[in-house]
Amino acid sequence: MSINRVSITGNLTRDPELRVTAGGTQALSFGVAVNDRRRNPQTGEWEDYPNFVDCNMFGTRAEAVSRFLAKGNKVAIEGKLRYSSWEKDGQRRSKLEVIVDEIEFMSQRQGAAAPAAAPVSTPAPAPAAAPPSVDLYDEDIPF
Repeated sequence: MSINRVSITGNLTRDPELRVTAGGTQALSFGVAVNDRRRNPQTGEWEDYPNFVDCNMFGTRAEAVSRFLAKGNKVAIEGKLRYSSWEKDGQRRSKLEVIVDEIEFMSQRQGAAAPAAAPVSTPAPAPAAAPPSVDLYDEDIPF
């Protein structure tokens, strides 16, 4: 058995592009930037490295969702990975993208109302006293 599920949270890298496939299905494509944190071997400091993820959403929800997304918006998405390969100019090309099943708007477009059908999270009130921060990352865990 294999499981093909992915969840990411990040910011849109560009305005979404809505198009219609040859079969008449609406397709929405957008990019999401997520950070990976790694320790710099020379300085020992933690640094953020961006990863750019191509995302696609299909069907009637694609058109509805496109009205509420814009470059810079923060979103949480869940979906599955899809691998594509093709040949261009005699060279083999490939990419891995996320086919979006669920999307949550974590920020909304300026001047737009939140959609009624999609959940929009609101930040929780800040605690009175913030707990001390702990610098613990995957690389520090011994298993």
